[in-house]
Amino acid sequence: MPVFDHPEFDHHQQIVFGSDEASGLRAIIALHDTTRGPALGGLRIYPYASDAEALTDVLRLSRGMSYKSALADLPLGGGKAVIIADPRRDKTPELLRAMGRLVDSLGGAYITAEDSGTSEADMRHIAEATDHVGGLPRHGQASGDPSPFTAWGVFCALKSAVRHRLGRDDLAGLRVAIQGVGHVGAHLAKHLHEAGARLVLTDVDSAALSRLAEEVGAETVAPEAIADAEVDVFAPCALGAALSADVVERLRARVVCGAANNQLATPEMAERLMARGILYTPDYVANAGGVIEIAWQRRDDYARDDVMAHIEGIGATLDEIFARAERTGQSPATVADDLARERFRPAG
Repeated sequence: MPVFDHPEFDHHQQIVFGSDEASGLRAIIALHDTTRGPALGGLRIYPYASDAEALTDVLRLSRGMSYKSALADLPLGGGKAVIIADPRRDKTPELLRAMGRLVDSLGGAYITAEDSGTSEADMRHIAEATDHVGGLPRHGQASGDPSPFTAWGVFCALKSAVRHRLGRDDLAGLRVAIQGVGHVGAHLAKHLHEAGARLVLTDVDSAALSRLAEEVGAETVAPEAIADAEVDVFAPCALGAALSADVVERLRARVVCGAANNQLATPEMAERLMARGILYTPDYVANAGGVIEIAWQRRDDYARDDVMAHIEGIGATLDEIFARAERTGQSPATVADDLARERFRPAG
């Protein structure tokens, strides 16, 4: 399997392939950059169609974590892990403990946490084999689930984007389409509902979609129709590559701001969005709230007020990105990448 010539390879520091015959573990850990500190990134369990597809995902996701931690001003680098498996059928305590041993073999260079296909309970099994686990309850908290903090960060990001593109500080009456109402998307929907926004929701889980729509008084549409919704903001909160060429052409929103990682199907989509007058909010800036909270959980001076203030700083970071993008005529994606690289790959 080619690695160094892979289109998503971006000077990654280390890529580890791990297997365990007894548990059936087949996993990849990618460390992108550890200049600022150990690589923090979630563990995704997904039934990838091939090893090559899993490698592509882990390379992209780990790179995004380096940029995310840098722009969130965290003393952390970027990494990610994937297990090639169906989380509903293949996930066992034995497989998770084997994953913990693989994480532990890196000696603290990589810190794992929950992600798509994993849960707080799964992290407890992994923690039986390694101390290098985030997203577990500490400091008196009932839960280590980072999704509420991720959603709050996206909400703060959305307010910044709306202010810059639509010229308004309030969200009352704003129409927002949310693609994916899992843990983060559902929390975001509730924040927006409380702020007076009008919501259009979609998800492949029709039962969860119906329950949330009733709770927040939202419209629902089929997953394939969400890009056509007459809204002000489009919030991708499902899996990555949501902003394909077809979707970008169909969007009626003037702002894109969501929780999904790697929303751009290709880098060129950032330029296409800008050409259409749509303000794109770089995903790894908007969705950094969960990583910020996990990073604070590792500190002895944890204070919830300080965590929330740090997360709300996402809005100020985006204010800077949007202002520089407007000043230079570049896309916000390009500006964000440049700012991040300045922090984890300083000149010299």
